[in-house]
Amino acid sequence: MTLRINGFSGMDIDSMVKELMTAKRAPLDKLNQQKTYLSWQRDSYREMNSKVFAFKTKLSAADLFGKTSNMTAQTAVVDGNKDAIKAEASANASSVPMSVTVKKLATKTTVQSTGEIDIKPASGSTTATKANLNTTIGQLNGYTPDTNPAPTDDKPETFQIKVNDVEFNFSTKDTISNVLSKINNSSANVVAAFDEVSGKFSITAKDYGTDKKVNISESDYGNSGTKTSSLLGLLNLKGAPVQDGENGEVEINTLNSSGTVIGTNKFTTTDNTLKVNGISLTLLKETGSTPATVTTTIDTTKAVDTIKSFIDTYNDLLNTMNTKVDEEKYRDFPPLTDEQRSAMKETEITAWEAKAKSGLLKNDDILKETINAMRSVINNSIGQLSSMGITTGQYYEGGKLYLDEDKLKQALQSNPQQLSNVFQGSDGIVNKLSTTMTSTLQKFSDRAGTNRFSGDLSAAFKDESVMGKQMKEYTSRISDLIKRLDDQEDRYYKQFSAMETAMNQLQSQSSSLFGTTQ
Repeated sequence: MTLRINGFSGMDIDSMVKELMTAKRAPLDKLNQQKTYLSWQRDSYREMNSKVFAFKTKLSAADLFGKTSNMTAQTAVVDGNKDAIKAEASANASSVPMSVTVKKLATKTTVQSTGEIDIKPASGSTTATKANLNTTIGQLNGYTPDTNPAPTDDKPETFQIKVNDVEFNFSTKDTISNVLSKINNSSANVVAAFDEVSGKFSITAKDYGTDKKVNISESDYGNSGTKTSSLLGLLNLKGAPVQDGENGEVEINTLNSSGTVIGTNKFTTTDNTLKVNGISLTLLKETGSTPATVTTTIDTTKAVDTIKSFIDTYNDLLNTMNTKVDEEKYRDFPPLTDEQRSAMKETEITAWEAKAKSGLLKNDDILKETINAMRSVINNSIGQLSSMGITTGQYYEGGKLYLDEDKLKQALQSNPQQLSNVFQGSDGIVNKLSTTMTSTLQKFSDRAGTNRFSGDLSAAFKDESVMGKQMKEYTSRISDLIKRLDDQEDRYYKQFSAMETAMNQLQSQSSSLFGTTQ
């Protein structure tokens, strides 16, 4: 870098170079403005991505609009032994009452410590304290270091056990928490747990039923005879009885209007759930001699609330997209340069940027396609929707939905299934809209690099998207241009420096000549 000082001629070289460079920097300012505008656009796409993702999540089968029970006007009512079961009616639930007797719950196979697991007493003490999650294997009561070979800090003693034919290796430095983590993150299909209150360790099959086993063994203790301590022994699992899982047993009687049994059937369940006559049953406890009775009734409250929520969410997303597409664009308000910002007040900057950021997605093709697809899904079912009080507004309202609650309630009273039939299923509104949202998220991702699996507004952009590559190109061009401008500025300073030198020499010669003449 050239040493930059003002000359002795009295010229303000810095100001002159700055003025000369102002015009040269105009292309750099333009590139920076274009990059800033592109960055704003990406942020705007990410905001839209977040809204679309939130709507798609609510459309999923497990969530608000995709859940069948939220769209049906039928409600299952449990009487008698109410604590024994939970019942949920689907859209096609039968109105025939049922008497449910839970004879046996399904259980999971489990193995539990035969006694409390303790920490080895301190030297000179006979009192053992209860182990905790941070207790290491080497600290457990009953552990005796092996002698062949003797463990060291660098090479602690190791243990091998097998759970459902999956082998695990531990050392005396592993804590009980480590043991749990390794087992639970394996393919053994079990859940290991330690209760710090009872001091007992347990291993339980993940699934219910008689065919889900828990087999534990120790591969290097008792066979070679070289181990002094047994890990299963230290955990009080050696020889512990296995409590085999069992299938659940349920007897269901269908009843007539007077409560007389008109049909009986027995069911077996491996997970304490059952679906009978369109009603999903969850078994909570054995009923004994007091069965639970299940009846269905028409209750439009949940269905109406769900549709109101759907319409509000749909309208909000549609309105946001329409607003973005129609938003006015102010071409005379580009992003501010650093020099421009430094010369403005904060309020002026805010007002300017509000106009500069307006219209970032004006007439955006992805948003327009999504809007048209959303409206098309609704319009294709508008006849059925209108019969239930769901209508669209005026043409200038951009597809906004309206709800006549009274009409919807009357429709559900007369046909409790029709709402679910229209909205759910493979050809329903929910599934079609979900497909549209999935497509939109993919398009956002391809263009702006947004995350189609998340609505996080701080999620990083993918570099290999269309806009990501454009951002890279801008960064590269700006870097190259800055280097060229720096080189140009250095040349100007060198030129002025040479001019200064020449002027000083001329002044010196003139003074010398003038002195000689005198």
